[in-house]
Amino acid sequence: MPQLEPVRLLVPEAFSKHVSRRAFLSGATALGATALLAACAPGTSGGGSSAGLNIYTWGEYDDPDVIKAFTTKDGTAITIDSYGSNPEMIAKLSASKGTSGYDICVPTHSAIQQMVTAGLLAELDHSKLPNMKNLTPAVLDTAFDPGNVYSVCKDWGSTGFVYDTSIIQRELTSWADFWDAAANEASGSFSLLEDQGEVSFAYFLANGIPMNTDDEADIAAYREFILGMAQHVQAFESYVSTTVAQDGRALAHCWNGDARLGILNNADPDKYKWVWPAEGGNLWQDNWAIVKGAPNEEAAYAFIDYILDPEVSLKELTYVGYNTGIEGIEEAATEAGVDRPDLIFISDEIMSKLEYSEMKDTDEEVIAIYNELKAAAGQ
Repeated sequence: MPQLEPVRLLVPEAFSKHVSRRAFLSGATALGATALLAACAPGTSGGGSSAGLNIYTWGEYDDPDVIKAFTTKDGTAITIDSYGSNPEMIAKLSASKGTSGYDICVPTHSAIQQMVTAGLLAELDHSKLPNMKNLTPAVLDTAFDPGNVYSVCKDWGSTGFVYDTSIIQRELTSWADFWDAAANEASGSFSLLEDQGEVSFAYFLANGIPMNTDDEADIAAYREFILGMAQHVQAFESYVSTTVAQDGRALAHCWNGDARLGILNNADPDKYKWVWPAEGGNLWQDNWAIVKGAPNEEAAYAFIDYILDPEVSLKELTYVGYNTGIEGIEEAATEAGVDRPDLIFISDEIMSKLEYSEMKDTDEEVIAIYNELKAAAGQ
């Protein structure tokens, strides 16, 4: 067996404030003495060294035991560097112009075509990914990457919210309810996702406006509304699991898997209630992709194919709380007794109301409005 190199986790300073309790209790601990948890200040250029495998992904987004098992099996050193948003990831890869040192990145579906146009992603050789056969048709040959030329499903989910039933003592079922509670019972104790698009979707859907609208009148109405909400916002965050686990919000806008983690880690798991909003929401898919110019391309293929093994995928699902798109994964999770499957697997009724977000000409306006919102909220 080859001598193993350390698994390194590089966590951006901005993310370190949001690392959930699991990252320390089961993440770093599971990696044992081989792990090095280091701070990586914003602005640091490039990825890891050219040796081993360098992965650029969302924070705490893979089971450390899975990472360690691959390292043991393959003898490949792994460095994981984290980001908090697609724009952050794209900006860093664009600045490096193919010399970032990263091998794998994990873009959300809506970022794929932008990255392809910018020349940031390598075309995939499917012959090196035989386990793609395990994926369900629903996550293959999608509109955002026909033929999976550049990406392979990592996992997928949707967006909703959780609320503290000891503070908000009425039933919330919709985005309209979310905004009403944010301005009332949860004022000063509610958070919005650190995602410009998701915040706008929550407004549009609450008001009967198509989620992917590019109508200037809709954008103007959104701006007027959301800036009026600034006084009520406590925080903007991508990772609500820690704050929900510690009773830190009365109301939190969040992704289903992160909500699940926060609820399960709360001392009173029945205190918070998750809502799939009645109006629908964003159907997002995060994807494995190989960075153009990857110095360790073969290791990247080996890792992605390893993750697509059904047994490995079940471990990933159990850890991150998102559907991995593997055929039969729901049945496998049920048999394994995975906690709160209702926060992982989406019913046909809810699915009928979800849609993929799209890139639009008004995206820059939406981003500018979000920046105005954060400034008005004092953040």
